[in-house]
Amino acid sequence: MSALLRVIDVSRRFGGIAAVDHVSLEVEHGEAVGLVGSNGAGKTTLFRVIAGELSASSGRVLFEGKRLPARADERSRRGMGRTFQIVELFAGLSVLDHILVALQAHDGRQGPIRDLLHGGETRPAELARCDEILELCALRDVRDAPATTLSLGQRRSVELARALVGRPRLLLADEPSSGLDLEESRTLIETIARIRRETGLSVLAIDHDLGTVKAIADRVIAMDAGRIIAAGSFDHVIAEPAVISSWLGRPA
Repeated sequence: MSALLRVIDVSRRFGGIAAVDHVSLEVEHGEAVGLVGSNGAGKTTLFRVIAGELSASSGRVLFEGKRLPARADERSRRGMGRTFQIVELFAGLSVLDHILVALQAHDGRQGPIRDLLHGGETRPAELARCDEILELCALRDVRDAPATTLSLGQRRSVELARALVGRPRLLLADEPSSGLDLEESRTLIETIARIRRETGLSVLAIDHDLGTVKAIADRVIAMDAGRIIAAGSFDHVIAEPAVISSWLGRPA
């Protein structure tokens, strides 16, 4: 079976600068891959190209063997979920409402014309799916709480639930442990591990916290100056002289 995600010789230029320079990588079905590198390594730009937020200057991104549509929302409907480093929540909306809005947006059930056609009602199947994902993300106990009153760890779980409610096959996780303390990071890692066990979800994650990367990822890819400089197990990658040199700014 072919890889779930294939990035083939992708470059992204800003003027004369190659932020991503002829990068190729794969994420297999059910695999979790960590993408690491120092600031400016190109990993966030590559991440945004994969998500459809930036176009590639050259190269291809294939999902389940097929070219992806250009727009990020269309890629989401094809099976990509996305979390963001900065969690944006709506004041006054409950946790359930946040998940419901994400589900209806994914299913194309939002907008004035659709509200007229459907009467703006929430369908029982939608509530059932939201409750399912709330349980999966350990948010059932705060289902009706205003999302903006939650701890940062719980807010990140809401962000994760929004990304997963549309049943993606690949999760693009952008700095999922950013700002979390050790206990919150541990809880998030356990949640992602449980979701992978129960759903077979594939993950491509960026995170500066190497402990989180080691705990989440089956395989790690390191970047520097827009290129991949090492790939393999976590222990192998962090011991690579090119990686050490990149992080320390001097030869290992």
